[in-house]
Amino acid sequence: MSVLVLIANPNEPVLSNTLVETVQRETHGEINWLAQGIACEIVAPKAADPVTTARDVIGSQPIDAAYVALANRRKKLLVADMDSTMIEQECIDELADALGLKPQVAEITERAMRGELDFEAALDTRVALLKGLERKLVEDVRRERITLAPGGRALIQTMNAYGAYTALVSGGFTLFADYFAKRIGFDEAVANVLQFDAEDRLTGTVEKPIVDKTTKRNRLMALTAEKGLSVAQTMAVGDGANDLDMLQAAGLGVAIHAKPIVAEQASVRIDHSDLTALLYLQGYTDDDIVR
Repeated sequence: MSVLVLIANPNEPVLSNTLVETVQRETHGEINWLAQGIACEIVAPKAADPVTTARDVIGSQPIDAAYVALANRRKKLLVADMDSTMIEQECIDELADALGLKPQVAEITERAMRGELDFEAALDTRVALLKGLERKLVEDVRRERITLAPGGRALIQTMNAYGAYTALVSGGFTLFADYFAKRIGFDEAVANVLQFDAEDRLTGTVEKPIVDKTTKRNRLMALTAEKGLSVAQTMAVGDGANDLDMLQAAGLGVAIHAKPIVAEQASVRIDHSDLTALLYLQGYTDDDIVR
């Protein structure tokens, strides 16, 4: 048995009774509200393709639709990307901005996230351009330019409160991942290590092997085994091409505000809501969420 979930952004709670009832008439099934104006589920819809049917009704309204299994719905493991997923920026682009190099670095980042470039080669090229940047400036960027993605703390705090294990696995850098993982509440963080010289300036290199799409998938599978879980009990979230392998390996892979190649291939896509959408996908109600 499965459930159709309709989700709006909490900052724009436009999910109406009228729309939900219209979707229900087209898909059949039982209506159950999770958060008024924000999230509602239709249990056991009868339509052949409930998501397409729902999207036809939704039209251009900023509401997401997803179809998820009821079995193992509340996940026991979440593996999340960091840049443009749990935080709103790409850290390497902001570091480049401190050197006046943001446009050229951001272009490489964008192409890598779309899957047009080899991730490791693109990372090496961009990090080389950061050579000479002082550690203090890196820390300034972290403090002044990086913002948490809406709903992220609620997502992680709630899943932790209900017994899940949460891991931040990033193709970015430990100086950011370790710091933001603690602020958000993750159980662990894995990321690339920037190298510094004796004067505490970036050497333009990262420690090898790097954290890439294979690392992300492998960490998901290793944690699944370590925790004695089935794949069906796992969830992954990300936005870029280097997240796709882990999204496809997880029991529920969620592409959030993702690049087209990722949104097209992930089992669930969230285009409008914030990270609390991942809680509603799991059947949490507004009262369950730890804020």
